[in-house]
Amino acid sequence: MTISRKQFLTLLTGVGLAVAAGCARSDSRVKVGFIVKQPEEPWFQNEWKFAQQAADKNGFELIRIGATDGDKVLAAIDNLAAKGAGGFVICAPDPKLGAAIKQRAAANDLKLMSVDDRLIGSDGQPIAAIPHVGISAGDIGTLAGQTIAAEAKARGWHLKDVGLLRISFDSLQTAKERTVGARAALIAAGLPAANVFDAPQRTSDTEGGFNAANPVLTRQSAVRRWAIVGMNDETVLGGVRAAEGLGLKAADVIGCGIGGSGTAEAEFSKAEATGFFATILLSPRRHGYETAEAMYRWIKDDTAPAPLTFTSGQVMNRANWKALKAAEGA
Repeated sequence: MTISRKQFLTLLTGVGLAVAAGCARSDSRVKVGFIVKQPEEPWFQNEWKFAQQAADKNGFELIRIGATDGDKVLAAIDNLAAKGAGGFVICAPDPKLGAAIKQRAAANDLKLMSVDDRLIGSDGQPIAAIPHVGISAGDIGTLAGQTIAAEAKARGWHLKDVGLLRISFDSLQTAKERTVGARAALIAAGLPAANVFDAPQRTSDTEGGFNAANPVLTRQSAVRRWAIVGMNDETVLGGVRAAEGLGLKAADVIGCGIGGSGTAEAEFSKAEATGFFATILLSPRRHGYETAEAMYRWIKDDTAPAPLTFTSGQVMNRANWKALKAAEGA
């Protein structure tokens, strides 16, 4: 059967309209971006996992992007706009990028909220206009210090004989607040301030913790009982490994991490206890699921998230880690 040119053009137009309608339908879902600074770390992988659960439940599309520096963050924001996102959640590689991130989000007409690390403005203060879900870093650190103090007492240690290794990352405010909180709690429990030894780290992983701890522990070889604190589980584990390398046994070390990550689970799963005594379990579920869902509601219903939300933590150790992880859904 042959058709006229007019019939052909009419048919072609109909196909084009159908395709356009199909594209419109495929783009009709709300799209939410979720940018993290270290996509390889278990904490951020879990945030993404729980954010995806929120997307699956609510029917929106989650766009996950890892951005490890400022240029990549700005490119990621542009990319989200090009993909039709309505807003995004971000844990930036540097909180001081706050003003630039806010400006780029506004230029692309994207809603913005931060998670984990609060964004800082050009005046050096947190940007109150950006909704934030974070961790009460000082309180979390205090709990880590109290956990160590309680275990030291249970072991019959005298805190005047204990050295505190504070593996520090003071350029990151959240990390500083955690370790300062732990230090303050231990000093309040009776640890002499002169027994605190700072070990500045360059990276926040286990290797970074080890490299920071090793020279300090070596110089202070006369101290044979150590408490170890840091910004996360990986940092503290690095300190524990450095102590092991210098001949200190598990009974000589009380390390308390922060995060409750797979790193902590691996230590607790070992047949013999190590110097990694406990961690403060944080909730990647709340930071992933709730922030992604809040952004979805903001885009869809114009219901803005709470301006500021802080989450707490729980002490996790060899005895209770499986039960706590099961309750968390991790």
